[in-house]
Amino acid sequence: MTTLLVLIVVVLLAVALWQLTKIFDLTQVGASVNDTQVANDNDNKVNGYLMFGFLVFIYLTTIWCLVYYGKFPLMSDAASEHGPLLDNLMVITMVLIFVVQTITQALLHYFAFKYRGRQGQKALYFADSNKLEFIWSIIPAIVLAVLILYGLYAWTNIMFVDEKDHKDAIVIELYAQQFKWEARYSGADDVLGKANVRYIEGVNNLGVDLSDPNAQDDFTSSELHIPKGTRIIFKMRSQDVLHSAYMPHFRAQMNCVPGMVTNFSFIPTLTTAEMRDKPAMIEKVANINNIRAKKSVDLVAKGEPALDPYTFDYILLCNKICGASHYNMQMKIVVDTPEEYKAWLKENAPKTIVLAVKTAAAEAKAAEAPATETKDSTTVTSKDTTVVAHAEAK
Repeated sequence: MTTLLVLIVVVLLAVALWQLTKIFDLTQVGASVNDTQVANDNDNKVNGYLMFGFLVFIYLTTIWCLVYYGKFPLMSDAASEHGPLLDNLMVITMVLIFVVQTITQALLHYFAFKYRGRQGQKALYFADSNKLEFIWSIIPAIVLAVLILYGLYAWTNIMFVDEKDHKDAIVIELYAQQFKWEARYSGADDVLGKANVRYIEGVNNLGVDLSDPNAQDDFTSSELHIPKGTRIIFKMRSQDVLHSAYMPHFRAQMNCVPGMVTNFSFIPTLTTAEMRDKPAMIEKVANINNIRAKKSVDLVAKGEPALDPYTFDYILLCNKICGASHYNMQMKIVVDTPEEYKAWLKENAPKTIVLAVKTAAAEAKAAEAPATETKDSTTVTSKDTTVVAHAEAK
């Protein structure tokens, strides 16, 4: 409501100023004024000074933003081995953009004033200048080439996984569907079983091929657990539309495309507990909770429940607009110590997909009631309508 009132006030001020200019024009009737609609020297001079004024406004706004928002780091919370490399590339790019923008804006506004129109002055025309064209072509080309080569170097280091890395890595599948994520772990054999959307039925909601020997120890989790210091290789699939697996703190993002498997890997460097204990994160969480506490006062006054305190967690998001509940497509990521991860595996590994399918099939079979005869000798069979996978695990 406040925003609407501010907009209304701005519009009314604009209308008032426009009316004042019309009144001013009427007061100048009969005076020596330029009403030819053609700019004269004075008009050009005024516009030149206005350009300088706008340049000052740009610089003052930039300085204010640097002072006011400078305490917030641009990139400082990378929790993967390749994160600092990506952050450096981003910082270098932002610094270059800032320097170039500062220089070019100054030149743009200065030349707009210096070469303003004057009575009797004619612009110097020349068809081309090889020297100028060389300068404004070669400098951007060199800068962009350096950035692109650095980017390719970073991309190769991030995406290239050799055989040695594969041997020591943990393979996890991220399965995307509207509007949730599910993680499938490869179990003790470190090999994910085959899967296809055509096999989706009942509790086998990831379409795992239950006849594949490698699928016998696969298990799923609605919470992604990964160990610190170990390479994680993600195999990503989508059940329905294009999704994008985005893990901001790990500087990781990869599209999940229906009908194909995409890959990404990284090595976590900070556990969830270690990230929570960083001074910058403690300050950030405290600031968020202060905002939530103030908001809660208003909510309680309206008879609504207060907001829960915020606790930092790594998170997996969908970075593609995949539908109405896209904003809610999230998954908690927990980075454990190697010991904690082993304990979590020991607890969850027995809960395999094969076991879940067998259990569902047994429950459905047990729920089938025996046939009974009605008074008119018609046989009626009571049958559970729960759909389960028909495939039997070997």
